[in-house]
Amino acid sequence: MSERAREERRQGPALVRGKFLPDSTYDERLLDQRGSTEWLHMDPWRVLRIQAEFVEGFGQLADLPSAVTVFGSARTHPDSPDYALGVRLGGALARAGYAVITGGGPGCMEAANKGAREAGGVSVGLGIELPFEQKLNDYVDLGIEFRYFFVRKTMFVKYADAFVVLPGGFGTLDELFEAVTLVQTGKITKFPIVLLGTAFWRPLIEWITESLLANGMISPEDPKLLYITDDPDEAVQHIVDSRRQADQVALESRVQAASAQQNGT
Repeated sequence: MSERAREERRQGPALVRGKFLPDSTYDERLLDQRGSTEWLHMDPWRVLRIQAEFVEGFGQLADLPSAVTVFGSARTHPDSPDYALGVRLGGALARAGYAVITGGGPGCMEAANKGAREAGGVSVGLGIELPFEQKLNDYVDLGIEFRYFFVRKTMFVKYADAFVVLPGGFGTLDELFEAVTLVQTGKITKFPIVLLGTAFWRPLIEWITESLLANGMISPEDPKLLYITDDPDEAVQHIVDSRRQADQVALESRVQAASAQQNGT
């Protein structure tokens, strides 16, 4: 049997092998504007597929309890300290009543899903079609496979009360800085972002302070959007405290609005 015949790939809800394997992903074909202009006539149909992914994601995740999205490297080995940290984090989140959402892959994602599952919590994995196969890990209770990164990213944010970021590579950094940007620009508010692993993240925090802040590229309060710790329990407590504070502020705002309306009548 040829090497290609043994390969397989997830495409949304489908699994394809052998001669059905495409030469590119849906994201590649969506973003590629080179060559034939045939794509001009296909994009309206792609919109329907994108819409279907949003509908499926919203439908599957709408009834989740309060959740926290956990990011981290897919390359982390099960015998590494970061994997053990992810398991502890997933368990702590589950015991605090949070569902755990990850990208559904191996490494740190698997660790967080495993911790949540073993603690009796809700374990969710949101997978993505990649040029190389990365199946959902065995600790996912609810798994959804997406074709398009931007749909998946929406689900990560929409159904989470916070992000916790374990050590990771480009994909992890992409999700981290997108979340920070959404908070910084007010697209999402009172959204805790926790960096777990001070030895790994400290150089990044120093660069943010010594380069971005020092050159006036961010505001003085922006570095405070990132909370860094080595303790999963401290990370969870920070999320709980932030949510409690946000709820209190919202309650006070509603009381003030009702009082102002009453005084104006």
